[in-house]
Amino acid sequence: MSSKTHLNQAIASHLVEMKVDSVPDKEIFIFERGAHGEDILTYQKLHDNSNKIARMLLDNGIGEGDTFAVFMRNEPEFVYSLLAGTTMGAIMIPIDPRSRGERLSFFFKNSGAKAAIVSDECMEQVNEIIGDLREVKLISVAYRPEHGIPVDSRFHVLNETLEKDSWQRVDQKVFDVRHPMQIIYTSGTTGDPKGVKIRNNRTGVYNILNQLVWKYRQTDVLYNGLSLTHGNAQAVTLFPALYAGIKAVFSPRFTKSRIWDICRKYGCTTFSLLGGMMGAIYNEPEKPDDADNPVEVVISAGTPPAIWDTFEKRFNVKILEWYAAVEGGFAYKPIGKGPIGSFGKPIPGIMEFKVVDENDNEVPVGQKGELISRMVRGDTKVDYLGLPEASKEKTLGGWLRSGDIVHRDAEGWYYFDFRKGTELRRAGDFIQPDHVERVIGEHPDVSEVCVYGVPAASGAPGESDLVAAMSPFEGKTIDPKAIYDKCKKDMEPNFIPSFLQIVPDIPKTVSEKALDRKLREDFLAGGGTIYKYEDYK
Repeated sequence: MSSKTHLNQAIASHLVEMKVDSVPDKEIFIFERGAHGEDILTYQKLHDNSNKIARMLLDNGIGEGDTFAVFMRNEPEFVYSLLAGTTMGAIMIPIDPRSRGERLSFFFKNSGAKAAIVSDECMEQVNEIIGDLREVKLISVAYRPEHGIPVDSRFHVLNETLEKDSWQRVDQKVFDVRHPMQIIYTSGTTGDPKGVKIRNNRTGVYNILNQLVWKYRQTDVLYNGLSLTHGNAQAVTLFPALYAGIKAVFSPRFTKSRIWDICRKYGCTTFSLLGGMMGAIYNEPEKPDDADNPVEVVISAGTPPAIWDTFEKRFNVKILEWYAAVEGGFAYKPIGKGPIGSFGKPIPGIMEFKVVDENDNEVPVGQKGELISRMVRGDTKVDYLGLPEASKEKTLGGWLRSGDIVHRDAEGWYYFDFRKGTELRRAGDFIQPDHVERVIGEHPDVSEVCVYGVPAASGAPGESDLVAAMSPFEGKTIDPKAIYDKCKKDMEPNFIPSFLQIVPDIPKTVSEKALDRKLREDFLAGGGTIYKYEDYK
């Protein structure tokens, strides 16, 4: 690929430099903007703009091993910044663009970020916590004309750096594949997020996954609307496309209403979703042309079993289900194999799974327990930023502790049951939230649903009262009587929620998981509009 034998394609910026030697003008990424056009990125553009940002960071005192934050939606500058870090050895901190207040301040302080590269539309959140950013040497802002946000003279303008025709080029400074590339934070659904160190060699893992699991073809066009600050978009789309030279399309954010039109426009043959997004798309009003699209495969993590089959038929697609976490662990269910509802099996020869009880004893087939995993070869390790004890506990005994309660069938297929500590039990029955969510989500006024539990009013230990939080479609209102009438018609009495919580929007993590912790806090504080089932019996 290149005569530059000192380069190592396992490091992303090295790969891009090698690609520039062979296919500089190959279009690799498209960042679509709807009515505002698109940005097309070639390997040459990736190389030049990332090198300009690397020079900017170095000139502002950011060096090898320092951390810098990137706070934006899916924009070209995100990819440039990532490659800049791998060029000059600084470690990128991707921050969920919806973060604000104490949570945003936490990311900056916890990571020790010395610089921040921010899109103009996220500067409102930054200004809210500007007093907490005294250790940040540089804030560089990327402006877009369609946002209509005036330039703030207090901060560096990234556009000026990227528009330069000449600059002092930065040579590759990192040659160790174990050098940290990013620190990606966990969702923080049960507490403060933890920063997971992602090293350069993780890109090699993503490349292997493409060869063994995704199996993209050169004729494929990938699409992703998930935030690039989350591991999913990087593992399924960004790095496989970068390494294999396959075109990938990104939207600034996930859009359930435009996703099919985007795929039709660009000829996208596959896209990645998470379970909550599947439900959101499924709940969109049906259209005559739902099945008329170029998509062949939807790569999904957490497809609700209740909608799996009908989703495939309605949109004329096949679902490739998978399971993973940013800390590690991986399984997948190939298309057409295994039972609906399973997230698959680990890759033979690479990873092994066990399901264990609270004493670490393996449980029988069909019985629920915590999923633990380890690499077949090499050590199984997690490196949380500044949390050595938590890192050790996460891989106690050499096994990665997922915190997920699952079960396995006699053929070795694994099924997700619930996140440890979030199980729903009512009058002795374990409730499947996705079934309740599907029934309520079928109502034409309901856009999104999240079912969770609160301590039962009866006081019974381990029992929950069910709350169904929901948001309406734009221009619609939700009638609680109509929802309860549908529940009584279409589900067992014990599955009917005790409460309906109507909110403008369902809060989500960066991975588009419904943030039931926030909904629960709001519910217990009387937030949202609450209706009791006992008033509608």
